[in-house]
Amino acid sequence: MFGVMWSEHCCYKNSRPLLKQFPTEGDRILVGPGENAGVVDLGDGLRLAFKIESHNHPSAVEPFQGAATGVGGILRDIFTMGARPIATLNSLRFGNLENARNRRLFTGVVEGISHYGNCVGVATVGGEIYFDPAYNGNPLVNAMALGLMETEDIVKSGASGIGNPVLYVGSTTGRDGMGGASFASAELTDKSMDDRPAVQVGDPFLEKSLIEACLEAFKTGAVVAAQDMGAAGITCSTSEMAANGGVGIELDLDKIPVRETGMVPYEYLLSESQERMLFVAKKGREQELIDIFHRWGLQAVVAGEVISDPIVRILFKGEIAAEIPANALADNTPIYHRELLETAPEYAQKAWQWTAESLPDCTAEGIEIKGEFKTWNDVLLTLLDTPSIASKKWVYRQYDHQVQNNTVMLPGGADAAVIRIRPIEAKPDTCTIGVAATTDCNSRYVYLDPLEGAKAAVAEAARNLSCVGAEPLAITDNLNFGSPENPIGYWQLALACQGISEACRELNTPVTGGNVSLYNETVDSAGNPQPIYPTPVIGMVGLIPDITKICGQGWQKEGDLIYLLGIENKPTLGASEYLANLQEIIAGKPPKVNFYLEKVVQETCRYGIRKSWIKSAHDCAEGGLSVALAECCISGELGAEIELNFDNKIRVDEFLFGEVAGQIIVSISPENQREWEDYLNKNLVNNWSKIGQVSFNKLSITLSGDLSVINLQITQMTDYWANAIERRLKNHEL
Repeated sequence: MFGVMWSEHCCYKNSRPLLKQFPTEGDRILVGPGENAGVVDLGDGLRLAFKIESHNHPSAVEPFQGAATGVGGILRDIFTMGARPIATLNSLRFGNLENARNRRLFTGVVEGISHYGNCVGVATVGGEIYFDPAYNGNPLVNAMALGLMETEDIVKSGASGIGNPVLYVGSTTGRDGMGGASFASAELTDKSMDDRPAVQVGDPFLEKSLIEACLEAFKTGAVVAAQDMGAAGITCSTSEMAANGGVGIELDLDKIPVRETGMVPYEYLLSESQERMLFVAKKGREQELIDIFHRWGLQAVVAGEVISDPIVRILFKGEIAAEIPANALADNTPIYHRELLETAPEYAQKAWQWTAESLPDCTAEGIEIKGEFKTWNDVLLTLLDTPSIASKKWVYRQYDHQVQNNTVMLPGGADAAVIRIRPIEAKPDTCTIGVAATTDCNSRYVYLDPLEGAKAAVAEAARNLSCVGAEPLAITDNLNFGSPENPIGYWQLALACQGISEACRELNTPVTGGNVSLYNETVDSAGNPQPIYPTPVIGMVGLIPDITKICGQGWQKEGDLIYLLGIENKPTLGASEYLANLQEIIAGKPPKVNFYLEKVVQETCRYGIRKSWIKSAHDCAEGGLSVALAECCISGELGAEIELNFDNKIRVDEFLFGEVAGQIIVSISPENQREWEDYLNKNLVNNWSKIGQVSFNKLSITLSGDLSVINLQITQMTDYWANAIERRLKNHEL
């Protein structure tokens, strides 16, 4: 019990001191860190629960079940609060698709997410996927879920009421998932496949029944507290409920429904069998709850009671099998205050010394790469064919993203997902309200500069929400890092947490909770650890007052005018996709966030959408301005004639493919030009530029009026972009 509860996965012994710096309070925050999920106030009596969690190590050894149960676990965190799950997103990282094992992990994870989400009936509406050799053998599978509160009171996890019965509800307990929390807190080695029994096996159809039964039970008012049996199963749920309530729990293992014979206390307490919950019920009303679960075909038994001594007492065959102070397991866990490097490690300092001057000279026609001359058309097509930038349709077409009929913006159509909030009986006029959600992190940025890279992740998440017209509200984070015992790993973790904290304060997006996943490393044949890129994924939600006033990223109509917002921010090739994929160099400093300008640009975009001036909006991210323009063309199936004022002080490749923070491309109807530009002159002053107009069937980019640098048909760009992932999978089928 101590082994699992004191594991990094459960007690955050390396990260807890760092997490304390996060801002966690705000006008809309109803529940912050410490519960199963965060809850924010949407207004009009509507409340949204949301959370993100990881299932990285299980997915590395059993990709289908690892990913599937990751979805199941995050959904339970949502409905345990009394909220009905309405949508899921995911953030995924894999190694190079040329590697057979990475392809198996990739296809297995996607299949697992699809299987569980589709069967349980919750729409998978968005997410992100990156491919990089840094994740060879150690994929990241982060699942995020959103839910709308259905119960009047938010259901908490702290047990109370001495003598109140403790109910075990849901599925039966078996030997699957044994020691999963400990397994998730260790590096992956060539012996990790021996830990496959530590991976849970899920049943999405049973979880669907569990959702309905739990929500029905909560509405009776007979449930005092509830806790999902996730990591560490019965051990975690009993100790955390007792510690959170300042009481104790006595539980009799002989009363636990099982699906295997001969189980001993060790197996009961460490099993992570899925679809199970622990309730504290009001005394005398337990049968009322049991009847509800039986009606849904689920297990429900009184397995213990709340006691006054603040201990967890486990009974087995009439004897005490374990008796431990609850706080010793859940609160008074080890905390490691590690020493932070005084200066950046050598790899970072060396990377920061890189400058674009070391690259070959380039002209308006193109550049020589590896002895071969590439036109800028060639470079753009190569970037569009890069799996991290290319279409993710092969993935999301396997997900049911329209179940429940609330998905307003389909995957791939915009920078963030948009979900309609159904009206509730008390407020039937709230049907115009929507919620936007996104997951974001450029891990190469964080690797090269953890502080600025983490700031950029928060800023991009907010920018993506602003691009659909949503006001950013709050975040949930998933901190995926290597070993904190390594000074470099701890330096990356500490600075990334500082960056998240600073960005959330600047953008007024408090942290409501999240997940920490450390020891994401593989061990090579020589025994050397190979950590992933530090990947602090930001899951952010935003409020849309009127879902009739949103927009996607694709051009809408030929003749519409195209504007670039945030032109003071200058592009850089440091940490860019161009530098990594074309030049095969991982170096430089990532773009730095100017928070003042970031907030003004985002507010300008949101205001333009609310006024119905803006018809499309898309932020400039991986691949820079040229890739962003190409994506707008492909998404809208329309071209663009772009003329840019070229600054001779920077390189052509930097101008076209350099990356930047705080820039958004928008299009508007010509009839709104005067109002729109009057607003820009008052609010963005000199920080905007009209750069072109929407055309018929090709993208043309001209510099300073006479230098044609890119001229491509939409069909040609679409072929490279749309089929990049599928092409790589098919090439290796035989």
